Amino acid sequence: MKSLLISDLHLDASRPAITRQFLDFLVSDAADAAALYILGDLFEVWLGDDDPDPDKRRVVDALARLTAAGTTGYVMHGNRDFLIGERFCHETGFRLLAEGSVVDLHGARVLLTHGDLLCTDDSGYQRLRRRLRHPLSLWAFRHMGLATRRRLAERLRAGSRMHVGSTSPEIMDVNEGAVAQAFRDGGVTLLVHGHTHRPAVHRLGVDGRPVQRIVLGDWYTQGSVLEWRADGFDLRSLPR
Repeated sequence: MKSLLISDLHLDASRPAITRQFLDFLVSDAADAAALYILGDLFEVWLGDDDPDPDKRRVVDALARLTAAGTTGYVMHGNRDFLIGERFCHETGFRLLAEGSVVDLHGARVLLTHGDLLCTDDSGYQRLRRRLRHPLSLWAFRHMGLATRRRLAERLRAGSRMHVGSTSPEIMDVNEGAVAQAFRDGGVTLLVHGHTHRPAVHRLGVDGRPVQRIVLGDWYTQGSVLEWRADGFDLRSLPR
């Protein structure tokens, strides 16, 4: 059996090719998987579980069919879809996975994270993240009307584009010290994350022991999936 891990699809009506590829992925690669882990930013923006957007509903329905057929699904909040909640999980059959969870992948203990908390050099982003994820902010978001949430999301996306355009890629990448601390806190030698859109397998040492940091790619121009089996893992791209 295999487990599959993906991240950073940023599904949006303006990028129909990504949605088509993902829906195909669910009925092909994922159909015979024991589990599918989505480590954040499945959607470009998730306004809340009450959003009736038909493109998002297609994805919700497809995820529900996957779990109904026997694949276990897990989803983690990303920086774009942190309003995914209980209704989404009920409708899809996916389980909400906490940030920084340690899971067993076919005998291997692996730390899973979206990845943005590792980018500690990007202090502006980290301040915004703390404000948006504060319990009072989350309560306010969920009690806003859908139209208000949509306007706020557009402003946040515009601000994000400006931030990316004015910040060096090195600042937005992971901090080595934060990565090392994540390995220590998790008590693991394997870490998987997304967010940075730089797929790679990094082999390094932490406190004298060899560890591996596996970075999932985004789906903008091709798919990216980490396939994990009892005999090891394979990080591969999916042509479009």
